[in-house]
Amino acid sequence: MNKIIIHWTAGAHTPNAVDKEHYHYLIDSEGRTHEGKYKPEDNENCADGRYAAHTGGGNTGAIGVAMCGMFGFTGSENVGAYPITPVQLEACFHLCAELCKKYKIPVENVWTHYEFGLNHPDTTSHGKIDIIYLPPYPDVKRNEVGGFIRNKIRWYLDKI
Repeated sequence: MNKIIIHWTAGAHTPNAVDKEHYHYLIDSEGRTHEGKYKPEDNENCADGRYAAHTGGGNTGAIGVAMCGMFGFTGSENVGAYPITPVQLEACFHLCAELCKKYKIPVENVWTHYEFGLNHPDTTSHGKIDIIYLPPYPDVKRNEVGGFIRNKIRWYLDKI
């Protein structure tokens, strides 16, 4: 495993069966982590079709972590009915730090789905908006979200 891609599900605050098909780990609004159908190692080789398909054009070697929520998000003024919660964000940062340590993934290789799409415009991930906004931190700008997340992961990594 060589990278982590962070998402939101664009659904409710708890994972459903479709979410579990697409992500290795899901974090509900209470900060509880749920395992998906596939293990991260299933994404070492995606040629067999048995893997978590979370990032179009970027699944191989990638661990998919998603926060449950953001259904109806249309922009920073309207976060929808299920905004990401502070405890959910912190649980995500902590989980990503644990995964970085376990798989020896550099924090620089933790990206949002949005960042992956920006850096890979020839993939179906291009134009995805997860994650461009953090409801608990409304002042963090779209182009700063990934850096903010990586700094929080570094903080947790120093504690474990």
